[in-house]
Formats: sequence, C-alpha cells, structure tokens
Amino acid sequence: MNTADLGLPVDVPSTALFTDQYEFTMLQAALRAGTADRHSVFEVFTRRLPEGRRYGVVAGTGRVLDAVENFRFDADVLGFLREHDIVDEPTLRWLSTYRFTGDIWGYPEGEVYFPGSPILRVEGSFAECVLLETVILSILNHDSAIAAAASRMAAAAGGRPLIEMGARRTHELAAVASSRAAYVGGFTSTSDLAAGFRYGIPTVGTSAHAFTLLHDSERDAFEAQVASLGSGTTLLVDTYDVTRAVRTAVEVAGTGLGAVRIDSGDLLLVAHRVRQQLDELGATGTRIVVTSDLDEYAIASLAAAPVDAYGVGTQLVTGSGHPTCSMVYKLVARARSADPKAPLQPVAKKAMGGKTSIGGRKWAARRADEHGVAEAEVVGTGAVPPELADRQLLVELVKGGDVVAREPLDAVRERHITARGALPMSAMQLSRGEPVLPTEYV
Repeated sequence: MNTADLGLPVDVPSTALFTDQYEFTMLQAALRAGTADRHSVFEVFTRRLPEGRRYGVVAGTGRVLDAVENFRFDADVLGFLREHDIVDEPTLRWLSTYRFTGDIWGYPEGEVYFPGSPILRVEGSFAECVLLETVILSILNHDSAIAAAASRMAAAAGGRPLIEMGARRTHELAAVASSRAAYVGGFTSTSDLAAGFRYGIPTVGTSAHAFTLLHDSERDAFEAQVASLGSGTTLLVDTYDVTRAVRTAVEVAGTGLGAVRIDSGDLLLVAHRVRQQLDELGATGTRIVVTSDLDEYAIASLAAAPVDAYGVGTQLVTGSGHPTCSMVYKLVARARSADPKAPLQPVAKKAMGGKTSIGGRKWAARRADEHGVAEAEVVGTGAVPPELADRQLLVELVKGGDVVAREPLDAVRERHITARGALPMSAMQLSRGEPVLPTEYV
C-alpha cells in the first residue's frame, strides 16, 4: 500500500518526516549512550475524554499501519537531515536501514475507549519505537476526534443517513482523513472524491446555488439538472423562494423527484412545510435532505421533523468543538540493558498537574453485566482474571514488523456500531456528562 492510501500526495515517498525533531535527537543521544537497543514498551492513551463526552472512538488505526510501513529514510530524507544538521553521521547510517521490526497491539479500529484505555501498544527497541511517536499521535488524535463527533451525530440521527460534506472547511489532506473517520463513526457517504477513490466510501453530490444562479431562471436550472442527472436527482430549493422552488421542482422532475435539499432558514419549520407541499403535489416519495451548519445538537432537534438525510460539514471536520483527543504516547516499560533476555522494568512519569501515568505493559478488558451491557473498563498489568479472559480488547496489529490485521473499512464501521450498541443507554445522551464507563485499574 503506498502513501496515497494515507491521503497523501503520491509524490511523498515516506512518512519519516511526519515527526518532531526531538525524536531524532533522542535517538542520537541514545545511540551514543548505548541505550537505544533496550527493549521498550510504549502505550497510547488519554488521561481524560474531551469535556462532556461520554465515550471515545478509536479511528485511524488502518492509517497508522500504513504510516508504519511507509516510515523509511530514502536519499532525499537523509539528505535533508544531513543538510540541516539534525543528526550526526552515525545516526544517519542507522536511519538508512530503518524498518520497524517490533510488535504493535491495540484496540481494533471502531472500538470505543475511555480514560486510561491502552489504545495502542508499540513494542521493540527504544530506537525503533520512539521515532513513531509523532506520526502515530497525529493520526489517532485527529481521526478519533472526527469519529467521536460522527458517532454522536449518527446516534442523534437515529438511523437516518448522514453525508460528510466538510472538505472545503479543512486542509485538503485532513479532508480525506476526516471522510474516512466519519465513515467509521457512522456516516454513510461523502462529497469528497479523493476519499471515495482511496477508501471506497460512497460519494454523493449534485449542485450548489451557483448552478441555479448561472441560469436565467430557477426552472431553467432545474430542467438542465434533470436532463443531465435524471428525475432521481436532488434539487436545491432555497436559492430564492422555497415554496415556489418546490412547486417548480415537481413540475420539472415529476412526482418521481428523488429529493430536495434545504440549506438555510428555520430547518424544522421549513422541513414540515416542504413535506406537506410535496405530499400535496403527489411527490410522496421525494426525500428531504437538510444541510446548513449542522452538529449533533441541531440534528437531535430535527428528530421529529420529516427529514430523510443530513449533510454535515464544518462541525464534523473540526470534531464538533473537540478537534483532538489529547492522546499521549508514553514509555511504560523498558529493559535494564540491551540483552534480549533482560527483564522489563515498569517506568512512569511522576509529575504535578495530573500528568502522571501508570507503568507496566497493560491489558484491557470490558466487563459486562448479566444483560451483556458494558459496566466497566478494566485495565491491568498482571495476570488477566479468568472471568475477563474472553473479554480482552487488545488485538495484534503488527508482528515482527509485518502488518497482520489490515481489514476492510466496512468491517471497522460495523464494529463501531456494535461497540456503541453495547454501551449503557446513557452513552447516547448529548448532555454533558462523565464517561459512561468507569476505568478500573487492577
């Protein structure tokens, strides 16, 4: 799989510079000190969920696997590091043959997570693992934030289709990643063709207000669109007068008109009026699609409206107010020496201000009640209790440097629907609250 699958330009040959300089200066110092080869365990987790959120969504794992595979140092990358005196020549020689040969375990993509959940575990030499920190965090923090927002919107939509329409509201590469993450979180389609091309996400789109304004009349615009796309198309009816536009749309396309789109005004009131008018005109099967700066709260407010689908842009691709998940990548265990047989020693940062972490390689399981509803996230470093043995969450993703768990995006999307459905009903509440599951450390 090449870098195009990451949502990157095809002329970017490597992900090795999607990182911070201190990863390389730490590497150089560790190589000089003789500690670079110590077996190490890093974990990705978050100390808290974004304020008011009740669960998080793991997204971007597939992109992380691609990034690890493409983390290589070709001549151009090495030349940049040499030219700018980032690292010394011995370090450059070490980097010239870099390939991650360790193991990665993690929550499967689409799963939900909570504070302290060991979302990803990266294990190998310190040198190999430390270089991956920034690229892993940049992907997981972004994609998981978008997927969490998408999941909340999908829950609010109550099964009605959601269209991702945020490409013009974010960076062009972030737009592709956002479409993928939104699909994981429950959206059904995207307007972004690059996302459709790279990830197979269904794409949709018909016309904007500019198309109506181009023509001498709204009728001319509708006739042109129907002639090109057929009567099953979606006609935008709020350029001028909505009532007149709906009438014209049915006159032009017939009662078999596919849908009308409303992009402004009091959506609740307008949707009811448009539905009544469509039914009176005999277009009872014509769907109503609403857009216009929607978020999960606006979608929830339209639950009783005769709306068939929602298009969401800005609020989705910005995480609906929370564009990152504050995930961190911390060393939790390391060997006392470079000897392959040296035992692992738990290590942890001790600091003021809530930035402490818990040392040791961790497992995680989700305990359920007698009805199968999740009741706690259990995280431990010792033996897994027998009653939780078949409820462990981490799966093997990379073994000896080889990806072993790549999967179709539709499977990831279905996993999220299942995981969200196993949470207590209060997880679907949009009001601010604490994480729906407590994290228990054993």
